[in-house]
Amino acid sequence: MTDTPRLAAAEVTLAYGDARVVHSVSLDIPPSAITAIVGPNGCGKSTLLRGLARLHAPASGTVLLDGHNIHERSTRDVARELGILPQSPVAPGGITVRDLVGRGRTPHLKALRPWSAADAAAVTEALSVTNLTGLADRPVDSLSGGQRQRAWIALALAQQTELLLLDEPTTFLDIAHQYDVLDLLHGLAASGRTIVVVLHDLAQAARYADHLILMSAGLILARGEPSEVLTADRVAAAFGLPVTVVPDPVTGTPLIVPTGAPAGRSATPAREQAGIKEIAP
Repeated sequence: MTDTPRLAAAEVTLAYGDARVVHSVSLDIPPSAITAIVGPNGCGKSTLLRGLARLHAPASGTVLLDGHNIHERSTRDVARELGILPQSPVAPGGITVRDLVGRGRTPHLKALRPWSAADAAAVTEALSVTNLTGLADRPVDSLSGGQRQRAWIALALAQQTELLLLDEPTTFLDIAHQYDVLDLLHGLAASGRTIVVVLHDLAQAARYADHLILMSAGLILARGEPSEVLTADRVAAAFGLPVTVVPDPVTGTPLIVPTGAPAGRSATPAREQAGIKEIAP
């Protein structure tokens, strides 16, 4: 596989009306790897992901897919190359897992081409990869949060795209299901897919990402390997929180440990602020 990135941004600015959210960002997405976008709330992470996915047109600059302006290609054409899992997707009421995953074949269907054996095989493979074969005939709304998230990832996999973009796929999941989803993404990248994911948890991003993008106030503060990006100074600058960085005892990847209160916030423990007193044993 070539090392030339299939997805890139060149001086991209993204805005909502007159409010600019992402400012003149340029980046390349490394192939066959996990790129995690991290940063404080409101810094533009999700907006940048939507821009890369062709869901938000730039105010200026260009998003490039295979070297060409992504907005000069049709929606169906892009959907054959790039899958997107937005935040908190909602499935139609009563739809089964198999039928939901089957919707991932929509970009490949045409008016005169009926559902084929290749489409069925793509759905079967997506269910198998996400460990959902035994749940294929269950209604999506009967699944646990982790199972539902895997169903949505299976839908994206059924598109059979090399590029997969996910916006906070671990939100609202307990810690076991968070790592279940991240392990799945790791396996997909190892098999050759290019993954871009927005994450809140810096330790998880450091553990699973091959490439990290740290944002603040619509700008990229740093990008590269997690150990290069997640320094104490950079994390403090992005989040306004004094930290120290230590090696994760399991993986050796950066682990962020707060050492003080954010600027302007009292360092008084929360229980004292709330008037809660410890009870002597």
